[in-house]
Amino acid sequence: MMERIVTEAPRHPLTLDGRDASNLRGDPITGDRYWSREFAQKEWDHMWTRIWHVAGRTAELAEPGDYVTHNFMKESVICVRQDDGSIKAFYNSCRHRGMRFVTGSSSVNEFHCPYHGWRYGKDGVVTYAQDGHDFSQGDPCGKLKLRELRCDTWGGFVWYTMDDSAPSLAEFLHPIPEVYQNYPMDTAVRVVWYRIAINTNWKFVTDNFSESYHTRTAHPQVPPWIDQDVDTARHEMWPGGHGRTVQPMRPSLSDRLPEGVPHPYDFILRQWGIDPESYASYEEKAMQGWLDLKAAKRKLWKERGYLHYEKMNDEELTDSPHTVIFPNVTISFLPDNIIFFRSEPHPDDPEKSFFDLWCMAFPVEGQAEVESIMAGPKPLREVEQPEIREFDGGRGVAELAGQIVYQDMELAEGMQAGMHSRGYQDAYLPGQETRIRFFHEVLNDYLEGRR
Repeated sequence: MMERIVTEAPRHPLTLDGRDASNLRGDPITGDRYWSREFAQKEWDHMWTRIWHVAGRTAELAEPGDYVTHNFMKESVICVRQDDGSIKAFYNSCRHRGMRFVTGSSSVNEFHCPYHGWRYGKDGVVTYAQDGHDFSQGDPCGKLKLRELRCDTWGGFVWYTMDDSAPSLAEFLHPIPEVYQNYPMDTAVRVVWYRIAINTNWKFVTDNFSESYHTRTAHPQVPPWIDQDVDTARHEMWPGGHGRTVQPMRPSLSDRLPEGVPHPYDFILRQWGIDPESYASYEEKAMQGWLDLKAAKRKLWKERGYLHYEKMNDEELTDSPHTVIFPNVTISFLPDNIIFFRSEPHPDDPEKSFFDLWCMAFPVEGQAEVESIMAGPKPLREVEQPEIREFDGGRGVAELAGQIVYQDMELAEGMQAGMHSRGYQDAYLPGQETRIRFFHEVLNDYLEGRR
């Protein structure tokens, strides 16, 4: 066995205890938050139009003229790479009469309005308008410009905000970029891209990813390789509304697979040259094996081509920090994968939403196929178009059956229906679900003008 002193990962000074309810005001989580049209309108007016949204990946904007569009509620935004390498964001709305130009992603030298033929440069300025002399306001060419939004990048993601006076992206995300500075996120390759319509309010997803209390019930396949024992996890939250649960990627001591069932942890140990049969007990394999795994990865990463390990600390090499970025983005950071989850509201019905799943993998020398975690083995190449599906009781994504996200979506409609019941008045939460109420309190701060 290898011996190594484990370096404790540093805690950011802004970190709050995510299990301490004394950090909360105690705002009730009432059912109407999940179905009221009035509440949904307040979210649009006071929160969605003020936060930063993810439009896409920087990998999609490799060359000048490459663009992505992001449709959110009834708004649409184009992000396009400029000739100088910068990225600009514009509303996807012609200045003539509002027509949308584009959908999806592609590359252009100019944007063309399909209605009356106006053309715009990559910088958003009108370059051609039919009968330019016929405008009493003056020829719009060189004068009018698409309405621009603030745009920035972090983590290989392209972000924009509709609020000209919102804090910068760095301020909005703080301290997430510092906490995850050891991950070369720009190099991750998106190998899976789903957008799934589900019959639940968007907040179900953030609630769900803000706790692991449901895992033993909903995801029995997880405890054998990520420890779900409540007192071994670390729960953290930060003033901006972000938070995470950090769990060791080792078997739970409270959950055992039946005798004779192949253990996923054994496969991981063998992958790094560790014999799982060398330990005297299950407990020793789980605990000492976890330490030995850290040491083996630290020793062998370079010769095996795991170059993304270079700056990772011992915790990041073997653990699972599952992170919610307020209000609707969750990123699961694994040693070899990044999984991006996002929920977005339906434009007309607060009891419906869209669930995005992007599975990303760090390239490893010699690997042409990777394990996507949520959707099985996939070729290591960037997926350029989404799989757009209806969940439809699971029938719309049958290939994901048995996966964690599928199991979560199976619960969504029952949870949504329960929010209408007179029997539900407020959540009754254990300490490990403190972050759920914290999320709702930060949302209330936006809606009530405190942020």
